[in-house]
Amino acid sequence: MMEVVIIAAAATLGNLLNGWESSTIAGAMTYIKQEFELEKNPTLEGLIVSVSFITATVVTMFSGTISDLVGRRPMLITSSVMYIIGGLVMLWARNVTVILLSRIIKGAAVALAVTFNPLYISEIAPPDIRGQLNTLPQFSCSVGMFLAYILVFIISLMPSPSWRVMLSVISIPSVVYFLLTVFYLPESPRWLVSKGRIVEAEKVLKRLRRVNDVSGELALLAEGLSPGGEDMSIEEYVVSPASEILVNKEDGKDYIKLYGANEEVTMVAQVNGQGSMLSRSMLSMHESMASRSILSQQGSISSQTASNFKDPIVNLFGSLHESTLIENSRLNSMLINNANSISSTGDLESSPFGTSDSLRAPLNPFHGNADRAYGSKDMLSMRSNSSLVHGNDVEIPRNTDIGGGWKLVYKSTDDAMGGKREGLQRVYMHVDPSAAAVSQSPHISVVSTSGNDIDMAMDSGEAFQAAGIVSRSALSMSEVVAKGPKWRTLLEPGVKRALIVGIGLQILQQAAGINGFLFYAPQILEQAGVGSLLSNLGISSISASFLVNIITSFCMLPCIAISVRLMDVAGRRSIMLYTIPILIICLLVLVLRQFFQLNPVLDASISAISVVVYESVFCMGLAIIPAIICSEIFPTSVRGICISLTSLTNWTCMLVVTLTFPYLLQLLSLGGVFSLFVGGCISSWIFVYLKVPETKGMPLEIITEFFAIGAKPGTDPAEFGMED
Repeated sequence: MMEVVIIAAAATLGNLLNGWESSTIAGAMTYIKQEFELEKNPTLEGLIVSVSFITATVVTMFSGTISDLVGRRPMLITSSVMYIIGGLVMLWARNVTVILLSRIIKGAAVALAVTFNPLYISEIAPPDIRGQLNTLPQFSCSVGMFLAYILVFIISLMPSPSWRVMLSVISIPSVVYFLLTVFYLPESPRWLVSKGRIVEAEKVLKRLRRVNDVSGELALLAEGLSPGGEDMSIEEYVVSPASEILVNKEDGKDYIKLYGANEEVTMVAQVNGQGSMLSRSMLSMHESMASRSILSQQGSISSQTASNFKDPIVNLFGSLHESTLIENSRLNSMLINNANSISSTGDLESSPFGTSDSLRAPLNPFHGNADRAYGSKDMLSMRSNSSLVHGNDVEIPRNTDIGGGWKLVYKSTDDAMGGKREGLQRVYMHVDPSAAAVSQSPHISVVSTSGNDIDMAMDSGEAFQAAGIVSRSALSMSEVVAKGPKWRTLLEPGVKRALIVGIGLQILQQAAGINGFLFYAPQILEQAGVGSLLSNLGISSISASFLVNIITSFCMLPCIAISVRLMDVAGRRSIMLYTIPILIICLLVLVLRQFFQLNPVLDASISAISVVVYESVFCMGLAIIPAIICSEIFPTSVRGICISLTSLTNWTCMLVVTLTFPYLLQLLSLGGVFSLFVGGCISSWIFVYLKVPETKGMPLEIITEFFAIGAKPGTDPAEFGMED
């Protein structure tokens, strides 16, 4: 696990350089304006600040497609090279034209780093710490801002401050970033699988997970190439002792054989219902099935007034997390591995995919006995989670866990007479040992279990409930390797719904006004009278504003540390819902202070505190979570292009804010501009509450399946328990 943390931290050096760049340009603009007399030309001033965003907008338009074709790692390498070149060009800037050229080059570097670091981290991280690792880019960015403002402050105290040094020092850490991306960072295993480079993907996963058997996750990555489908269905199960189910099984019900350490069937997951599982199992994982059945009769799971206004997908995701603690997820992920684990059938170092890079490579059947894996109505065992099919041959690998308490199993599509198998259906199964299960058969003994007694429950033959998403397996299709971006995938309902969430978050992030603060913070604080607040220190008002920004960027660090801790516990959605109101309060204070006759020192103190709190709290939520969610909700085959679309939206909005901010500041004053930001924050909170689901702790492929389920055309909302 430590390896993936180190790799993620190394990748975020690009975000540190982004924070460094944004802070140094904010500080250097004061001196650039003086040297080139830009006070009378606000258009050119705005262009110098915003030209990097213009470049980023153009670069983002194409980078997603290129990333899907050539990989994630080359984009990070290119970013590091651009940082180096941009810094060196700025060192010899003798006129505004050269300054603009350097800003253009740095804009490309920033665009690639900011766009693809969250995507890269999401694709290499395990589900239970993906949120924490994806918070590192913002932490790294804030560290870069803090260090840069220290540099800017020190240079501002010199007799002849050099803005060229401020803006060119970035080349030094950029060389370190380049070396790390070239010699240390691996390619994304999900991208490698999408190109059929299975052996390489397996090596990367073994390095990241520090385990020898990554067969389950490899199968998951292959299945992620084909999310959803017309034949998608929902099933719920009762997991009970095999002796009872197999001897006294009800006719017409499918079941999954769970093999124990001695190659014997020890437990069986019997299908207990279909179609209504979302309104019962998925939406109430910790309620009894008896209670859920009463609720589902009237579709009253959404009887609360607030739920009526939410997007059904929000309720779908939210109810899954509602009563699930992070500790339960970890226990769930241990369940089958510990109690129904499969003994090794070969060398652990051998690849379950053979020696070929092809996903269609011939594989060995389970001990040459297909009856052990298939029955006339049987599903494949839990051990078969990463089987790759060639003809009638199926390999039964050993690892069943895909993270976050989810398992991947396969269902054969035999006819009723046990005829020829035409293909496989995958089953994403979520096991819930902490909830009681109500038997539909008098032969099944059902006992409520607790998460702390999982092993004891399995040993004693206690039963528990589970739920699964069933759809066609990519491994039974004629072609599963993505040769390039599948543009038609963008038109699928689940992807379109995900794009609405991603694009909406990126727009509202900028509407909250953060870049107005970041790039014009020294001028904002100077206009608010911070210079008078620190005049007794014997430093200029410009240096005083830089000092306040040092304090601000330093205060961001513990706030982001809190966010790192909570990202996979409270979740992305909750953090935004709780932090946005604090932003609104800070902005209202900045608006209302102008209506009171305050002592200059008191006025400056209130302004400085409000700015510090605003920027620090913003970094906990809206600064990083939109990028995290956007990196999680799109299918692998189009993740790059979808990230480009959402990032393009962000850069466009950022460009509008930075270009118009000097005019708005002159036209409306600080109070008027902050009033606009208040409206943006209120809109952001409403959008998050109604449209943004909680994605913590779920494998990326499960998230895309949920979007596909919730956005299936023609689906009756009552089927999901979403209407009264």
